[in-house]
Amino acid sequence: MIIALEIGLLYAVMAIGVYLTYRVLDFPDLTVDGSFTTGAATTAVLILGGVPIWLSVLGGLFAGVVAGIVTGVLHVWANINPLLAGILTQIALYSINLRIMGKANLPLLRAETLFTPLRENGLLGTWVSIAIFAGVAALVGVLIYLFLGTQYGVALRATGDNELMARAQGINTGGTKIVGLALSNGLVALCGSLIAQYQGFADISMGIGLIVAGLASVIVGQAIFGMTAVWQAVLAAALGSVIYRGIIQLALNAGLNPNDMKLISAVLVVLALTVPKLSPLKRWRQQRIREKAVAEGGAV
Repeated sequence: MIIALEIGLLYAVMAIGVYLTYRVLDFPDLTVDGSFTTGAATTAVLILGGVPIWLSVLGGLFAGVVAGIVTGVLHVWANINPLLAGILTQIALYSINLRIMGKANLPLLRAETLFTPLRENGLLGTWVSIAIFAGVAALVGVLIYLFLGTQYGVALRATGDNELMARAQGINTGGTKIVGLALSNGLVALCGSLIAQYQGFADISMGIGLIVAGLASVIVGQAIFGMTAVWQAVLAAALGSVIYRGIIQLALNAGLNPNDMKLISAVLVVLALTVPKLSPLKRWRQQRIREKAVAEGGAV
């Protein structure tokens, strides 16, 4: 379970990125499956090429930003449906990622990475590494929370809430969409960079189906912790990633076939979407909201 916590905290960076498009922008972005691998591939190639580790990580992040911009441009300027724009970029990235790596798999076991000091000192798989990974996830979450509280962040949120109204207020909704997609895929690529270094390899198939894991993390987290405020929604996305990875680990420990993990992920998303709507607590809350609205209307 400690390993599941480590992986869950690393993937929390990706979950926050998915939260930006899925919840904030209301944009179903499927670029994630490709940009995750792009971040991993770019970082791996740069590290093996002798580039300093931090510059390699930034290179992977920048590659994800570019992927997000491409999806945004296809949607905003070419007027392509959001789903199709993401699919087109994702498909193109498969070939681009192969070009970047030169082959389907790049091992990093003998290369110096961010995790080498932890691995050499026997700290991976301990509470020390969990504390470090939690700090990284918290830092990303705080930065995104602060950004969404800025004037431009509010404009981005307004674009997702009501694009027509935001445009009527003078907001360049096309620009906010492109920026939001760039930021989201940059975080996803950063997660891919970290995961590649953590696992010790970058693989062409490592991002397949990742959007389901990202959605599961966001939906499960917000179903449990709620999303009343921005900080709560960001925290829920990060904690949802940890819970999701914990559930997957429990399923593996129970003896389920690893080949069924994608199916389990899909079922988990369905349950997270439907169960809260059917729960008595949800109906009670809705009833309370209606009663409060009626009472306030009567008072007026």
